[in-house]
Amino acid sequence: MAFSEFRPLAEKSLIEYIKATPVLYNKLGNNFDDLKIKEVGDGNLNFVFIVVGSAGSFVIKQALPYIRCIGESWPMTKERAYFEAVALKAHGQLCPEHVPEVYHFDRTMSLIGMRYLEPPHIILRKGLIAGIQYPHLAEHISDYMSKTLFYTSLLYRTTTEHKRDVAEFCGNVELCRLTEQVVFSDPYKVSQYNHWTSPYLDQDAEAVREDNVLKLEIAELKSKFCERAQALIHGDLHTGSVMVTSNSTQVIDPEFAFYGPMGFDVGAFIGNLFLAYFAQDGHADLVDDRKSFKEWVLRTTEDTWNLFHKKFTALWDKHKDGHGEAYLPAIYNNPELQQLIQEKYMKDLFHDTLGFGAAKMIRRIVGVAHVEDFESIKDASKRAECERQALEFAKLLLKERRRFQSINEVVSAIRA
Repeated sequence: MAFSEFRPLAEKSLIEYIKATPVLYNKLGNNFDDLKIKEVGDGNLNFVFIVVGSAGSFVIKQALPYIRCIGESWPMTKERAYFEAVALKAHGQLCPEHVPEVYHFDRTMSLIGMRYLEPPHIILRKGLIAGIQYPHLAEHISDYMSKTLFYTSLLYRTTTEHKRDVAEFCGNVELCRLTEQVVFSDPYKVSQYNHWTSPYLDQDAEAVREDNVLKLEIAELKSKFCERAQALIHGDLHTGSVMVTSNSTQVIDPEFAFYGPMGFDVGAFIGNLFLAYFAQDGHADLVDDRKSFKEWVLRTTEDTWNLFHKKFTALWDKHKDGHGEAYLPAIYNNPELQQLIQEKYMKDLFHDTLGFGAAKMIRRIVGVAHVEDFESIKDASKRAECERQALEFAKLLLKERRRFQSINEVVSAIRA
């Protein structure tokens, strides 16, 4: 083993580490002459090093024992790297086209070595801010979500397999608790971590904290998040956790992974597309009014859900006589009943998706961690106007999600 106890790596110690790790130095053809190393961790939690040599490349991601953007005053378990590595491997087996390969994992060092997603890959969020359309995005992300969620659920697996993995991922409790705090608690109370575009949104933030109906709904979603071990979810599937080119879509950073409600993943992605939509007016200029891009974002949102629905139910149909123990074939033994079960399941999943998506939108406007979509709008009053529209829509969605029967109705409500 390269290092016998944890220590944060810097460029020099990283080279030492690579030299002591066969799988990594073999990737570089054991040639260290023209090695380029760049630290690019712009996230909140980790060091990320890109390592490129003449013969090969990889990324090294190391979890720190605190939240990087806040510092040692907010400790955070480095064990999360273990759960990230396990989730990357599990999801990678189910959907290798859209998950980067893991080459190496070192639990002592909380370190993952994985495929470097070379240029022109960029973070999806940045592409959306720049107004770039990705023609395969809905196709690819619906592929990823349908496979990872279906194959880790009881629709496909036995309760014995399921319970074993649920028990293991219960170990990722610290990151779940972080989500519980920042998504389901802080935005609805006075918290030192909350901030918003002040003074413009002062009353809007207060309105969130004093809305009884909103609090009833968020309690129900929190309970689902904490209690419903439906599938192995990514746990943080926003547009900052996806890297894209015009024909590649790669899902990264599943350190929040655990067995939770499927709608939390689908909702995170769709909610962040909605945020991108509402931010567009702040990025419009004389050259590009962003109107056609806004239409593309809405179309992509519709396609994402509709394709997910289609692929997920196709997997279900294909495996309906398999080992999955949610609906035993001996009981659910005629097509009418199977259809009824499937329709109810997908309707509930759709409403979960809308609820969780709305919750993720709200927390990005009045909670601790905001999104670049809005933050990069320099004019504060313009930014606040965009954020207010997003917030109003998210509140409507959270409270009235059950009255929507299709994603097309949701998109119509946005247009209205």
